[in-house]
Formats: sequence, structure tokens, C-alpha cells
Amino acid sequence: MDQPIRLAVLVSGGGTTLQNFIDRIADGRMQARIVLTASNRGDAFGLVRAEKAGIPTFVAERSSFASREEFSQAIFDRCQLAKPDLICMAGFLQLLRIPQEFMGRVMNIHPALIPAFCGKKLYGHHVHEAVLEYGAKVSGCTVHFADNVYDHGPIILQKVVPVMEDDTPDSLAGRVFEQECEAYPEAIHLYAQGRLRVEGRKVRIL
Repeated sequence: MDQPIRLAVLVSGGGTTLQNFIDRIADGRMQARIVLTASNRGDAFGLVRAEKAGIPTFVAERSSFASREEFSQAIFDRCQLAKPDLICMAGFLQLLRIPQEFMGRVMNIHPALIPAFCGKKLYGHHVHEAVLEYGAKVSGCTVHFADNVYDHGPIILQKVVPVMEDDTPDSLAGRVFEQECEAYPEAIHLYAQGRLRVEGRKVRIL
């Protein structure tokens, strides 16, 4: 792309991944422009981060819609107006029905190595608690294209971290998040360069 990639970022909570994007764009490490931050919660601190950075925001509460399809349509209709090249889920905790025209244009990041420790109820600290309880020796993060199933779409990048004997959910989360901060911008950069080719469940990096 000759111009910075245009991103719409979806958040449900604190917006730490959004802040990573904002900081990297500000210091030149990330060639992107965030054109919208949308949330399913009006009290999400990620919206405060966006407003502070001068990014337009939008809220669609799931309870305000009769169906998941209507809720999803409201999100994507607002995204359409912002004309993003890519939609980035960043701690967005609602399942979306992705319209056909946006398939292959929605990314998500998950704080574990998919297909392990993922799915409907495994998000945030629940993931790290499950990793420690299971006794896994490694964890990490996964960037993938989103589809209409939780944590299911084709995997773009994964980064691995060790699980230490004395880890707590907080300490493991911190180590994983450090890798998330690198992996997600890297995946976005590859997308912007047109270097990602989806072949069934595989994503080839050209």
C-alpha cells in the first residue's frame, strides 16, 4: 500500500492492544491509521484511549439488539462508513457474524496457542489460569483471521513463551502480552503488503 493501512479496532475492555497500536503509529513503528474504535460496552476504557488519541468511537450494546445478526450488522455498518482496509479485534468478547464482504478482512488475537486453550469461555485471564492448571510448559499468542466461530479462523502468526514454575496468571499474562505487542503489528504489516494468502485453513506468508 502507498498509504498507511486503515484500521477499525474492536474492543470490549481496557484497550491495551489498541494502545499498543496508537503508540506504535505515533512513533513511526507502525504504518497505519485507526479510523474507528468500536465497542460492545459503553464503559470500555478502550473508548477513552481512542477519544484521547482523537479516534472516532462507536458503541453497540449487544442487549440493544434482538439477535446476534442485527448486532453484528450494526458494527459492520458503522465500520463500512469508516472505510477500513482491515478490522482488528482487540479484546473484543462478542462473537460476530461476519458479512461475506468482510471475510478475510477481520483479524483477531488470542492469548494462547490455538487450538489449545481457546473457545467461547476462554478469554483474558481465564486462558492463563487454564494454561497453569493444565501444567502446560509453553504458551503464547495467536493472530488469526476471524470467522463465525470463536478463535477458529486460519492462523497467521504464533509466538511462544515459556511457562515458568512460579508463574501466576498475571506474570504469564504479562509475558504473553509482550509477544502480542509484536505479533499483531507484524500480521497487520504482512496484510498491508499483500503477503498473506489463505489456502483453506492455511495462511501462506509470501
